[in-house]
Formats: sequence, structure tokens, C-alpha cells
Amino acid sequence: MRIAFFDSKPYDKDSFKQMNEKFNFELKFHTGHLSMNNVMLTQGCDAVCVFVNDTVDKEVIGALAANGVKIIALRCAGFNNVDIKAAEENNIKVVRVPAYSPYAVAEHTVALMLALNRRIPRATWRTRDGNFSLNGMLGFDMYNKTAGIIGTGKIAKILIKILRGFGMKVLAYDVYPDEVFAMKHGVTYTTLDQLYRNSDIISLHCPLLPDTQHIINEEAISKMKKGVMLINTSRGGLIHTESLIEGLKSKKIGYAGLDVYEEESNYFFEDKSDSLIDDDVLARLLSFNNVIVTSHQAFFTREAVHNIASTTLQNIQDYVDGVQLENEVKS
Repeated sequence: MRIAFFDSKPYDKDSFKQMNEKFNFELKFHTGHLSMNNVMLTQGCDAVCVFVNDTVDKEVIGALAANGVKIIALRCAGFNNVDIKAAEENNIKVVRVPAYSPYAVAEHTVALMLALNRRIPRATWRTRDGNFSLNGMLGFDMYNKTAGIIGTGKIAKILIKILRGFGMKVLAYDVYPDEVFAMKHGVTYTTLDQLYRNSDIISLHCPLLPDTQHIINEEAISKMKKGVMLINTSRGGLIHTESLIEGLKSKKIGYAGLDVYEEESNYFFEDKSDSLIDDDVLARLLSFNNVIVTSHQAFFTREAVHNIASTTLQNIQDYVDGVQLENEVKS
């Protein structure tokens, strides 16, 4: 089994090579994002392994099929960048890693909340410059505040447990509410409008689907509390970024913590320190001192990287063995 990896970084190579000692596949690593420009690199390969910013649309999938690729293995949970219907039409299986480490993402979400609330980056810059003033550093007690959680999957449930440990009240919205979990952990399921109006902190934990594209937009922001904190560790497309910027400018949004961004593919996971950021929207976001942007790193823990490699290669092994694909994605 020959596997072509795209958008591969040094840590991908290290983790997959180590894990592959158990499977003995032939691994080919490529640093570029998969697209029509480099799909020829999959010739002679049985599988491709892709990440969140690879392009796996209908045209690319047609080329993959022509090159003999039989399975697309996502080394992530999200699959919005893959045309699942086109894959099925070309008899290509699609598998993913649904749960590499929900603790990693939940903990990073809390880290963003605390860093924003207590101005940790700003405080660090100040004290390193010899400025020990507390002016502009006033935070708030998270105890007894209300967190609004949109989407209550595995990551969100771990986050809720942490926030309940802080003594926070929790409102939640999900198209498939888990009432048993809610009753056990003191969570109140509510409508989106009520969540927007009553939450001091709003955190996004839903997949990027047509129904959730720009779920946070101008109308949604207009319903929120003045000074609300908005956190997104899911997918950038959940937020209409221009509306977010307007909300920050009007002070309707008091803080924003973003681990993802709508147009992140040209920047995230890459070193751009020697070049100008020519994305005006991203540059504007980075100019706010009440915004923290991290480079899609919420997942990035030793445990998660290990689990991603293990599950991805096991998904491919299951295909080779002809057994049921536990983590298959279907339309």
C-alpha cells in the first residue's frame, strides 16, 4: 500500500514514520497542499492522506481516481474540504479521525478564554518592557458568568465540564441535544437567539456545513450582549469575518479568540515571518489588542498527534483487510 501525504510537516513525518513500524506501508511525503497543480504526484499511489487545507473537490477526485487512488484518508475530524459525493461516484472511500484528542481542543479553548480575559499576552509584553502598570488589564471573574456553547459533541462536553468547574452557567444549542448529559452537568439547551442574548462567552463547536456557514454573522452579533467574548476552535467558515471586525470596532464584541480563520489556507501552518500579510482582513484582525489568533493549533498535543497517526493508518489497514470502515464518511 503506497500512501501519498500532502501538506506534511516535520511532526507529521516523525509521527507517521514511527507509527508505520506497525503497518509497513510505503509513505511518500509532500509539503504542498493537494490541488490540481500537484495531483500528478499521486500516480501509482493507492491512498492519499490529506489535512484541513488540502483541496479535494470533484476535479481533484476525478484525477485521483484516474491515478488509481482507492481511499482518501483525512488526518483530521472535519471533512468539509472533500466532495464526498464525487468520491462515492468514483468508488473512492473517505475516512477520517473523529476523535484524536477532544481534551486538546477543549483545553486550548479555555486557554484562549483565560488569556483574553486576563490580558496575558499584553501583560507579558509590558513586563518584558519594564512596564508593571495594571492600567487596561482589568479582567472579570468567570465564576457565575454564562457560557453559550454551540454544538455539544465530544469536545464541547469536555469544555462544559471544565467551565462548570469554574462555577459558570452553561447554555447550549445543538440540533441533536443530549438531554441526559445536560441534566447530569447542569446544562440548559436553548434556542440560538436566547443563547446569543444571554451569554457572556460564546464558543463554537459545530461542524462546517451549509446550514452552519457564517452562523455568526451581522444579525447574530446584533443579538449578543455588549462586550461578549467569542471563541472559535472549530472551522473558520462558521464566522463571517467582516461582521466580526465590525462587531469588534463597535465594541459589541469585547474579545475574540480564533484558532481558525475563513481564508487560513495560505497562512496557517506556514512560516510567513519574512513576508508581508497581504490578506487585509487577517491583517485587520491581528491589529486588535483584544483579539488572539492562533494557527489552528488547538489539536496540537503529543497525545493528539500520536492518535492521529494511529487512527489514520488503522483506517487504511482496515480498507486493505476488507473489514468495515468504522470511520468512513458518507454523503
